[in-house]
Amino acid sequence: MPEPTRRRRLLVLAICCMSLLIVSIDNTILNVALPSMQRDLDATTSGLQWTIDAYTLVLASLLMLAGSTADRIGRKRVFMTGLVLFTAGSVLCSLAPDLTSLVVFRMVQAVGGSMLNPVAMSIITNTFTDPRERARAIGVWGAVVGISMAAGPLAGGLLVESVGWRSIFWVNLPVGLAALLLTLRYVPESRAPRARRPDPLGQVLVIALFGSLTYAIIEAPDAGLGSVLPYAVIAVVALAGLLAYEPRRAEPLIDLRFFRSAPFSGATVIAVCAFASLGGFLFLSTLYLQNVRGLSALHAGLWMLPMAVPTFLCAPLSGRLVAGRGPTLPLLIAGGAMTASGALFAAFEAETSDVTLFLGYVLFGVGFGFVNAPITNTAVSGMPRAQAGVAAAVASTSRQLGQTLGVAVIGAVLAAGVGSSGYRDTFVAAARPGWWILTACGLAVLVLGAVTTGRWARGTADRAARRLAAPGVGATEAARAGG
Repeated sequence: MPEPTRRRRLLVLAICCMSLLIVSIDNTILNVALPSMQRDLDATTSGLQWTIDAYTLVLASLLMLAGSTADRIGRKRVFMTGLVLFTAGSVLCSLAPDLTSLVVFRMVQAVGGSMLNPVAMSIITNTFTDPRERARAIGVWGAVVGISMAAGPLAGGLLVESVGWRSIFWVNLPVGLAALLLTLRYVPESRAPRARRPDPLGQVLVIALFGSLTYAIIEAPDAGLGSVLPYAVIAVVALAGLLAYEPRRAEPLIDLRFFRSAPFSGATVIAVCAFASLGGFLFLSTLYLQNVRGLSALHAGLWMLPMAVPTFLCAPLSGRLVAGRGPTLPLLIAGGAMTASGALFAAFEAETSDVTLFLGYVLFGVGFGFVNAPITNTAVSGMPRAQAGVAAAVASTSRQLGQTLGVAVIGAVLAAGVGSSGYRDTFVAAARPGWWILTACGLAVLVLGAVTTGRWARGTADRAARRLAAPGVGATEAARAGG
């Protein structure tokens, strides 16, 4: 296949970014609508958690399957299927008669969403073969998250106030349909040179691990530890099963050899911590602004701009820094800013003053803006391009798992602290342990960013690439393919 022209490459990037936009804006819009949903559907705190986590949980469980399937049967085909399912799921969500139906339809959305982001990243990786050009493209990709964070709360606030919370799902329809038609016309089909076999047992173990762990965390405050203990046991058994079973397969769902690369392992843990911070931050902020301060959905959306705008501005800058100087500096900036933001809320009750609240939001936006590009670039760099879909899917899985755990853990801590009291009287004190958890997540990003991006770490990545090289592919070619 001839190398696509620069114009065609940029068009492919734009189409892939459209898929990221609808997947990421869906969460930011939904967060602004949570209080309205809570009143309309008579939902508890755990019910609100499930409207978010049912989506991110299914995403996290199926992303690796979607990545390997796309490598096997064709990335364009899987990408288009994902667009259809996601758009159809959005329509169903807008028609949900109750909370249970909404959660189920969110899972339909997530099945489609699992076929979008990792496959789109794999398409980008195989379209932009020059490492520097690819890093800049990933920076643009990361900026789309900033766009969704800026546009989502405002669009969500306007829609919730003028039409109602159901209208937030309508935003996905024109974007999804446009992306589908453009993909059909302009995105070339690609697949891995050698097909990977399905791993049904590994997939079942992943679903059991993520599902049981999330259920145990979310339901523990209401049901009690004794009631959720069996689910915790299932999670432990599923994890042990994965560690024992996957290395024995020639083509596992999760190739544990990836984790012999310190940069890849670091990027995975950093993704979990960073997106756990994002999920927890948005969850706490939305409930505080509307249920404690009494702001409307629109005014709450405007208050999210000090976080969203720095994310939008810093993401492309982070991509350029990664391309020119490597991932270390962006990760240090990200970790430092996110740690400072969390500490401001945890130690100084930033919610209680407009100035400190504004500063806390700005710091978090700067940190999150810098963190995405180095995660993505490090995850796919050093890996053979033939396995780009799986490597990108592991990184995307880490993001969604982090966001799932962030909402589950922070929501459980908040629910336990609030108890039967109202939000307005107890929220700040009840949220403080959650802010300390987010501070620890930011500190983990800072430390791992320093430790897993140096010369020693790059050496482990080179050795991992040689082990992962497909038969007939030399180590030099594998390293060159990964950048």
